[in-house]
Amino acid sequence: MTVDGAGAAVFREGATVVRRDVLRGKVWSATPCRVIRDSGATLMLACWPGVEMLAPTTWIEWLRTGDHTVRGQAVPNLAAGRWELDRWVWRDTTLLLRYEADRHFSVSRFFDAEGRCGGWYVDFIRPVQRTPVGVDTFDLLVDLVVAADLSEHRWKDEDEYAQARRLGLIDDALHRRVDTARQQVVSLIESRQGPFADDWSSWQRDPSWPVPRLPQETPAD
Repeated sequence: MTVDGAGAAVFREGATVVRRDVLRGKVWSATPCRVIRDSGATLMLACWPGVEMLAPTTWIEWLRTGDHTVRGQAVPNLAAGRWELDRWVWRDTTLLLRYEADRHFSVSRFFDAEGRCGGWYVDFIRPVQRTPVGVDTFDLLVDLVVAADLSEHRWKDEDEYAQARRLGLIDDALHRRVDTARQQVVSLIESRQGPFADDWSSWQRDPSWPVPRLPQETPAD
């Protein structure tokens, strides 16, 4: 990690950083990623098949079984502050992620096994906070799926977001910030500005890059 002219911490290109979801001081997920670019204001990361991460056991069981009742327990577990983590290996797709300072959203694109670029995916999050090993944030559950050509979009997991609101995970103040971020993202899509002004489709992962790995001792708080 270096420091830019404004005093902000900047990760060097090619470094491994850990992106963590943290709620009330407890880690919900931890994923090692490779730094593609970091200006201090904008951080670009990549994750690809073979990356081993820490994830909630409910999420892992849902991926393995497709049992939505298991996934449905995730939000109550969050509200209760009671969950367990296990190791999971990311599969199938390469993921390119973009985080901007102070934003309540991040923007990603997926690439399939042949390197073909898919659509856009927007996560609504707590703004990232830099740590000695990476960045901490928290996924606020609602997402936006956007067509590759930006011609259409659809909201995803609004039921989980509503459940989180009912259980007190997202208070009125945070809800207002998320609502503002949702409007900002739709405006950026419609005007082809911000992250959506860039053509990410030609990006390719260097096949010589080693798989990023979690530190031997991954901080849990």
